[in-house]
Amino acid sequence: MVDPDEVNALAQLMTWKTAVANLPYGGAKGGIGCNPRELTVSELQRVTRVFTQKIHDLIGIHRDVPAPDMGTNSQTMAWILDEYSKFHGYSPAVVTGKPIELGGSLGREAATGLGVVFATEFLLDEYGMSFANMKFAIQGFGNVGSWAASFIHQKGGKVVAVSDITGAVKNPNGIDIPALLKHKEKADSLKDFEGGDAMDLNDVLVHECDVLIPCALGGVLNKENAADVKAKFIIEAANHPTDPEADEILSRKGVTILPDIYANSGGVTVSYFEWVQNIQGFMWEEEKVNYELKRYMKRAFNDIKAMCHTHNCNLRMGAFTLGVNKVARATVLRGWEA
Repeated sequence: MVDPDEVNALAQLMTWKTAVANLPYGGAKGGIGCNPRELTVSELQRVTRVFTQKIHDLIGIHRDVPAPDMGTNSQTMAWILDEYSKFHGYSPAVVTGKPIELGGSLGREAATGLGVVFATEFLLDEYGMSFANMKFAIQGFGNVGSWAASFIHQKGGKVVAVSDITGAVKNPNGIDIPALLKHKEKADSLKDFEGGDAMDLNDVLVHECDVLIPCALGGVLNKENAADVKAKFIIEAANHPTDPEADEILSRKGVTILPDIYANSGGVTVSYFEWVQNIQGFMWEEEKVNYELKRYMKRAFNDIKAMCHTHNCNLRMGAFTLGVNKVARATVLRGWEA
């Protein structure tokens, strides 16, 4: 359930994230305090439309452009667009993550997961490693986790453990991800998957693997479980999955953490591309979307690396320093300094 503190924290993270990703955006966040799994489709639509009626003067093409996050999807964005258009005329650029038929971008649905995989690729490359023969554990198998798992599987990585709120599966020889996706689509659950053994949900975070990718909620790595993490690399696909105490414990253990404000920025980057396409009225091929995503993420990775080199700090400190510096510089240039 969202609350004001979480929304404020995520809005601030979003500000640094768009700066790190080199996007011409600030940062904002919003949400509705409800459990979407407990509502019918028509109830969700009514809630979304009333929410839009309350905020239609606060959002806008050059003011604030919402995008989907936890508990929302392209259908939610379609409802917001339609409701907003009743007040302001048809404005496809007012939200991103829309269905393709309403001006959505090709590649947007897979963008966060693909961005996570690009980020992982650049990091492993620094250590002279590749996906082949690496073992991955993925916590969260929604949009981000399932796409990340698919791309890792395609690149020859072994996904040895996967979990979501419905269950958890492990297979030391690597899970057949296409088969797991089919099973989840049919059963709406990870339970009873024949291509692996069931395991405790919480054990995925401390499972034997090379790379751990938390893709679900914040705060899942904490002082209780951080010491038991066996991964050498953690890729933060979720927003703030590692709390500060866990961060310290993991740093002392020598675990390399790729921070959320960079690792999961693929989603907002392709949201930016969608916004650009809507404003131009000219849509891109999926190959162009993915090519540009990789280019943006590579540039951001190099910028973070340079910051780490300059300040002799870890990746999280490098990413935050980069983001805060860019915002501070823009603030000074506009004449806002105190």
